[in-house]
Amino acid sequence: MPLLPSSDPALPPVEITLRRSARTRRFSLRVSRLDGRVTLSLPQRARESDALAFAREQEGWIRRALRTVPEGRDIRFGSVFPVEGQGLVLRPGPGRTIRLADDSLFVPGEEAQLPQRLGAWLKHRARDRLAAASDLYSGRLGRPYRSLTLRDTRSRWGSCTHDGRLMYSWRLILAPPAVLDYVAAHEVAHLAEMNHSDAFWAEVARLCPGYQAPRRWLKTEGQVLHAYRF
Repeated sequence: MPLLPSSDPALPPVEITLRRSARTRRFSLRVSRLDGRVTLSLPQRARESDALAFAREQEGWIRRALRTVPEGRDIRFGSVFPVEGQGLVLRPGPGRTIRLADDSLFVPGEEAQLPQRLGAWLKHRARDRLAAASDLYSGRLGRPYRSLTLRDTRSRWGSCTHDGRLMYSWRLILAPPAVLDYVAAHEVAHLAEMNHSDAFWAEVARLCPGYQAPRRWLKTEGQVLHAYRF
């Protein structure tokens, strides 16, 4: 992976991911707000040296964009962690079952096991909530879905295939419930309208009135959900 050297000796070099594409006509840069990955797209036959020269010219823009990426957040006992939009203090707990009480989440086991145990509990909770929301909206729509899967996706919060397969990011369980509900309504609406036309958005509004607020939340706050390291 090429490194973009810094014009300032106090700053580290930046890793650049090169992506060649037959459909790309000119050099373009993208900095992911989720993990800070810098991707440089270039035409299939372009010279790598020319692409890196372009990146060097854009160093200032790249570093400004990297400063907006949320820092990664480790999961430790004593830290505050969001579950369904509520900040809970992670605490060591007895027994073998994770327990939620008041403003705390009690997780059994050593701290080294905390991310794995918490992640498994969150995925189970996310499946239950997303299945319930999908069933609700699918019933309102009058169209069944075929299957539901969870992934840790980076580029989208959910998807719906032409044959009715729903996919969601399990990290939606960290967001306020209205946000999870909106994403479920959005994907279920695709069972009727496989596009983002006016008819599609009218269907979303019918299934989930007031969806605009949780949609805005995802755009402004959603990247923080990816900052937690499991």
